[in-house]
Amino acid sequence: MPLDDLDPIPADPAAPLVEAHLPPGVARGPETLRAFRAVLANTLVANVTSSYLWFALTFWAYLETRSVMATAIIGGGFMLFTAVFGTFFGTLVDHHRKKHVMVASSTVTLVTYALAGGIWLALGEDRLADWGSAWFWLFAAVILVGGVVESLRNIALSTTVTLLVPEDGRDKANGLVGTVQGIAFMITSVFSGLSVGLLGMGWTLAIAIALTGASLVHLLPVGIPELDPEPEEGVSRFDVRGAVAAIRSVPGLVALILFSTFNNLVSGVYIALMDPYGLTLFSVEAWGIVLGVTGLGFVVGGGLVAKFGLGANPVRTLLLVNLGVAGLGMTFTLREWAWLYVLGIFLFMCIIPAAESAEQTILQRVVPFRTQGRVFGFAQSVEVAASPISAFMIGPIAEFWLIPYMESSEGRSTWGWLVGSGEARGIALVFMGAGAIMLVTVLVALASAPYRRLSDAYAAAPPQQLEGVATPD
Repeated sequence: MPLDDLDPIPADPAAPLVEAHLPPGVARGPETLRAFRAVLANTLVANVTSSYLWFALTFWAYLETRSVMATAIIGGGFMLFTAVFGTFFGTLVDHHRKKHVMVASSTVTLVTYALAGGIWLALGEDRLADWGSAWFWLFAAVILVGGVVESLRNIALSTTVTLLVPEDGRDKANGLVGTVQGIAFMITSVFSGLSVGLLGMGWTLAIAIALTGASLVHLLPVGIPELDPEPEEGVSRFDVRGAVAAIRSVPGLVALILFSTFNNLVSGVYIALMDPYGLTLFSVEAWGIVLGVTGLGFVVGGGLVAKFGLGANPVRTLLLVNLGVAGLGMTFTLREWAWLYVLGIFLFMCIIPAAESAEQTILQRVVPFRTQGRVFGFAQSVEVAASPISAFMIGPIAEFWLIPYMESSEGRSTWGWLVGSGEARGIALVFMGAGAIMLVTVLVALASAPYRRLSDAYAAAPPQQLEGVATPD
């Protein structure tokens, strides 16, 4: 859906473009929607860059080590550091202009990727490919830092939607954000696999450095109409107290974050094991293409949200979408059939943008703009923290227990009727169990009182209130 369809408020030539419900210092109108369009374009460039190298690192690590545990640690480490710094990042977003935050994020990412390139040139692939050495983990950690800092942009982007898009168009704008992220995922999934398989990790690093520099250059002239945030006295850089106070002030919002946290605990299983499962069915080049093709699901799902929105109650939409995720988790590895796995991933990617957009839209409506960065950051910290826990646990469990067990005659005779036979039946059994747990959780949430309270709070939420009104220069 074109951004012009988001119904901008028409300009009044006799008066400044100011609305009572706008965040401080912002006059929403055609200028703000142009700014949103430019930020979306830059987000595409940045997401292509960071996910390209991150996918490549995961593929390269598994191919060099053939260790599920190594990939679980890498994926879990990314989620862990993203969780640790979420509230800090959110506080930065609330206390600084969104443009400055995005520029700083891209700059740090460029420096870390360049450092990783220097390590590669200094040590060579043979020394870095040994996952038992400190150099392997240093190399992965430097790339990880660049990816984690890039996540700061996602928090800034969430608040920028509130800043620049009219309230009745935010669900569709969040759908557009999902579409852009899906396009980035589709592109990088294909090229990461091909890049590692055909060019090697060294040239992949060089391409990532160049793309990161290009995204920073593209960002510099982009303007976001905003004023400097009002200073807050006595607020720490990790303002957990302010985030918690803002969350507790909304009935049912604590329960929503706890629900998302538990779901992310289950999702950590998929983070740790999805690539190893796929690489048992496909070569690395083919697996990258599979992820790229199935990534069209993000584009389809985000496009549907951008076109039709999320309905009158995004809280209900969020839970219904998670029912679909649970069902897919229980079925897409029932048999070791490549087409079933590919179809399941595609459908999963189709419905994820609705879940992400729903949570974003809820928070953008019920949380005051002044504290949205901290709330988004805190929610990210709490929700994402669950994923590395399960990723760190499931890697060793799968590698040293479930996979050998399902390769034994006892495992095949006990569970073969359910998951069939094949090389990765241990991983399939883990996926099915995770999906069943998620299904029960969503059904309980749909019947709960916090679900009804948050739905009522969303419906009754007043427009965003101003601390003051000013028109940017």
